[in-house]
Amino acid sequence: MSKIISAGKTPRIKVGTIGGDLSVVGWDGDILIKGDEEDIQVQQSGEEVTLSCSSDLALRVPKDASFDFGHIGGDASIRGVQGNVHLQTIGGDLSIRDAGSVTIGSIGADFNLRNARGDLHVRSAGGDVSIRDAEGKVMLDSVGNDLALRGARGDVKVNVGEDVIVYLDPRADGEYSVVAGDDILLVIPPDADATLTMQGDQIEIDLPGVEPDEDATERVVVLGTGSARISLSAGGDVRVSSREDAAEYAEEFGNFAGMNFDFSGLGDRISKRVEEATRRATKRAEEAMRRAERTAERHARRGRVGLEIGRWNWEFKGGPKPPTPPAPPSEPVTDAERMAILKMLAEKKITAEQAEQLLAALEGGK
Repeated sequence: MSKIISAGKTPRIKVGTIGGDLSVVGWDGDILIKGDEEDIQVQQSGEEVTLSCSSDLALRVPKDASFDFGHIGGDASIRGVQGNVHLQTIGGDLSIRDAGSVTIGSIGADFNLRNARGDLHVRSAGGDVSIRDAEGKVMLDSVGNDLALRGARGDVKVNVGEDVIVYLDPRADGEYSVVAGDDILLVIPPDADATLTMQGDQIEIDLPGVEPDEDATERVVVLGTGSARISLSAGGDVRVSSREDAAEYAEEFGNFAGMNFDFSGLGDRISKRVEEATRRATKRAEEAMRRAERTAERHARRGRVGLEIGRWNWEFKGGPKPPTPPAPPSEPVTDAERMAILKMLAEKKITAEQAEQLLAALEGGK
């Protein structure tokens, strides 16, 4: 189905549970909901919209909408939503592009973020994480696999299970803390003004004016006035470089050659998958409507017991069956009767299966 809801330019959208995949795209129009109608529940109160879906769901929303998600069972792509995004849990991959502040409880698989205008806080991510261009603070309490971070303009505090690559242009008085289970590669400008505090099995520094110390496992290096504070703690090795292409030669250092951060197109792939699923659901609904119409037409061509549609209150949920009327003379069903059934079907008051049950009851006079 496709349903349009008008809730202003800054709606607050609360999503309880999504059983399958989710695609959200910001645009200049109203809220457009696509999915299997039987699986979707929607309520509206002014600018607040509450919905849930037991299968896949595709949404187009005003660009300044804000979201509060409960649980997403599959993968999710959120693109072009300028408001804040709060998500409790997601079972699969998550891709976010162009958002405000982002707060996430738990991500089951990989996470890709591009262009966050506010703070980012993720409590737990089970897979790889790739972040590029975050205006606010970046806080990752727990990342199960690898992290690639570039363009963080606020403070950074991350705890990563495996390898980390960070491209950082530290600001004055900034606070940056990176803890990794394996190796850390930090790339900073050659004129960075920061104090580096490092711990690791081996510490390698490729910066102008810094002497090497191959035996050191702990080291403090002051660059310029040391205004920014950068702390690096690795279970493996630490490397600090000013070479912009340092990550391209990461195989020379640690296990970075095995890192895979090709998330390009992840959001598009999720969106296409959801759109295809919703198209299939719409097609199934249309086919059910056509089957009901064909059934009604077949019955209309036959002679049968005449019956007023409004004579009984039809129930299709296990209620008592209507009484059997005395058999009147057999006559064809009128167009009004047939149209009444089709009208109820079109208005979603009954399902296609219920329409067939009603027609069968009309044919048999019971």
